[in-house]
Amino acid sequence: MDFDISIYEEKMEKSLSSLQEEYVAIRAGRANPRILDKIMVDYYGTPSPLQSVANISVPEARMIQIQPWESSLIKDIEKAILSSDIGLTPANDGKAIRLVFPELTEERRKELVKDVKKKGEAAKVAIRNIRRDANDAVKKEMKANEISEDEQKQLEDRIQKLTDKFVTEIDKAISNKSDEVMTV
Repeated sequence: MDFDISIYEEKMEKSLSSLQEEYVAIRAGRANPRILDKIMVDYYGTPSPLQSVANISVPEARMIQIQPWESSLIKDIEKAILSSDIGLTPANDGKAIRLVFPELTEERRKELVKDVKKKGEAAKVAIRNIRRDANDAVKKEMKANEISEDEQKQLEDRIQKLTDKFVTEIDKAISNKSDEVMTV
């Protein structure tokens, strides 16, 4: 049996890590510098990651402080934050920028949990699509007489177990992030 199931496992792994990256960007009332990961700042005409042009720190539980290496970048950093979709307004004192995370209302927390679940469901759909692709590839090999019916059953069984494993992982991620968001 030379059917390579690891290709599909890698794809499922990528779907899970993609979901986990999306979850990092969902703010749960605490300051998490990772929400700034995708923000690009115009640095002398070149879009650069915010982390490469400034020092980012968390002086308090609900505040991120951004200290640019060059003070001339403050306006560009401010513009980049405002045009991003993180939903925070930067406060600038001329030397540094502060992002204050407002306390989340119960209603906002519930909206965030819905968003967490929606992203989780999308990841599960992606996993199931990978399963379908893997099963189709197995059937194709069966039709081409490259594998036997027994091997087909064994492979489909392994693919299903892999799918179940990743769906369980996604359920755990959904549960953990929902708990984190609902914790006051």
